[in-house]
Amino acid sequence: MSTLYEITGDYLRLLEMLEEEESIDPQAFNETLEGIEGEFEIKADGYARIIKELRAESEKYAAEVGRMQKRMETLANNEKRLKQYLYESMKATGKTKFKTDLFSFGIQKNGGLQPMEIVPDVEIPDEYCRKEPDNTKIRDALKAGKELPFAVLKERGDHLVIR
Repeated sequence: MSTLYEITGDYLRLLEMLEEEESIDPQAFNETLEGIEGEFEIKADGYARIIKELRAESEKYAAEVGRMQKRMETLANNEKRLKQYLYESMKATGKTKFKTDLFSFGIQKNGGLQPMEIVPDVEIPDEYCRKEPDNTKIRDALKAGKELPFAVLKERGDHLVIR
C-alpha cells in the first residue's frame, strides 16, 4: 500500500495530466482516479484512528497533570501556611534572627520595587497613562470596509475536523 505522500503525489500528477493533455481516455482516467481516491480514504481512516488514539492518550496525561497540579498546590499552600505561622511567631516573640544546627532564620525587608497603590477616585493625568489600541473597534471598522493605514484583516486559518 502506498504512503499518504505517494497517494497525494499520484493525485496531483493525475490532475496535472488532466490540465496538460488534450485527449485522455475518460474511462482510464476515472478508474485511476477512483483507485487513488479509494487508497486515500483507506489511508485517511488509518490516520483518523491514530489521531483518536493520540488524543485519548493526551487526555489521559492531561487528567494526570491536573491531579498532580492539585497535589502540588496543596503542598505549596501547606508550605506557605507553615512559613506564615513561623514568621508571625518570630515577630510576636521578637526573635527575628537566629541559627540552629540545620538552618538560619531571619526576617528582613523585601527587595525590588517599592510597593505602590493607586488612590481610588482620583483622576490620573494622561502623562502617567499608557495608550493601547482598541482591537475590537479596529476589527469592526475593517470589517465594515473602512481602510485604516495602521491595520489590515488577515486570512483565517483552517484546520482538519474528524468526527
